[in-house]
Amino acid sequence: MALDEAPPFWWKRPGPLAFLLFPIGFLWGRATAVRMSLPPDASVSVPVLCVGNFIAGGAGKTPTAIAFGRSAAARKIPFGFLSRGYGGQYKGPTVVDLKKHHAADVGDEPLLLAKHGKTVVSTDRYAGASMLVAEGCKLIIMDDGFQNPSIAKDFSLVVVDAKRGTGNGFSIPAGPMRAPLAAQLAHADAVLVIGDSRAGDQIIRQVARRGKLLHTARIVPKAIRKWKGKKFFAFAGIADPDKFFISLKKAGSIVDVRRSFPDHHAYTDEEANDLMREAQTRELQLVTTSKDMARLAGVGEAQDQLMSKTEVFDVELEFDDPRTTDLILDATLSAAEARLLRERSG
Repeated sequence: MALDEAPPFWWKRPGPLAFLLFPIGFLWGRATAVRMSLPPDASVSVPVLCVGNFIAGGAGKTPTAIAFGRSAAARKIPFGFLSRGYGGQYKGPTVVDLKKHHAADVGDEPLLLAKHGKTVVSTDRYAGASMLVAEGCKLIIMDDGFQNPSIAKDFSLVVVDAKRGTGNGFSIPAGPMRAPLAAQLAHADAVLVIGDSRAGDQIIRQVARRGKLLHTARIVPKAIRKWKGKKFFAFAGIADPDKFFISLKKAGSIVDVRRSFPDHHAYTDEEANDLMREAQTRELQLVTTSKDMARLAGVGEAQDQLMSKTEVFDVELEFDDPRTTDLILDATLSAAEARLLRERSG
């Protein structure tokens, strides 16, 4: 399940509405847990690294996948990204082409991934993985799909946003969890906590108690000097717009105006014109995220004008231990070698 806008009560202590929906969430979570425990439907002949999360909504999977893509490229490993393509109309398998595809076609996240490596969108993950293999990829990096048993994964890294954590801990629709934490942790090889908020501390303790590998990182702006002391009109349609606004402030910017939209939001002509008009009236520079900019491209004249008047707050993932990507890639390759040996002998 994916939601354009997560209910606010998901991120608070459980209240009446959460408890009212708890029975449905219990059944949802149990069904997902059972599904995760099933053997994979199929496998491919190359290593598969899955970058997933415990909850519905954003947690930092895409910048994490990109970080692993960069590491694989540095090691001369031909790799490809596999995405479901949420928000796009293409069911796939389709190789993302930045020259002709837009967010309405393949989704916003695949457009970001495709800037760093060959990317395939496919609701059928095995079909998408098979296409990447046929394209010559020797490593597949899955953006999401942790709960999906349709394809064998050699290493599953679960990403957690330290600010949001696991919310109220309940399963959809009573909370943001896709299944109970213990059931999901059983299938995780490692957990990556991004940020340093209190919710992240709680996750770290639970991961440690279950003996899982833990890694930490943070999202940092690519060019921090560019943002210091400047005033902005900031807008974003992502899972947690506040995180974007806070990041701008931490980079030294003055965020005079904030506008939040639902995750994966498709900006209308009226919204684009309103944003430009208000920014001009207030004499402020517009700024947004790379995901939002990807969704504006190729939509229409108003959206193109908004793009031309808006700066992009580019960020990247910075691991606390610089060896993290190499360590996980090594573990993925070793696990794949063992899996392929079993498949050949079995």
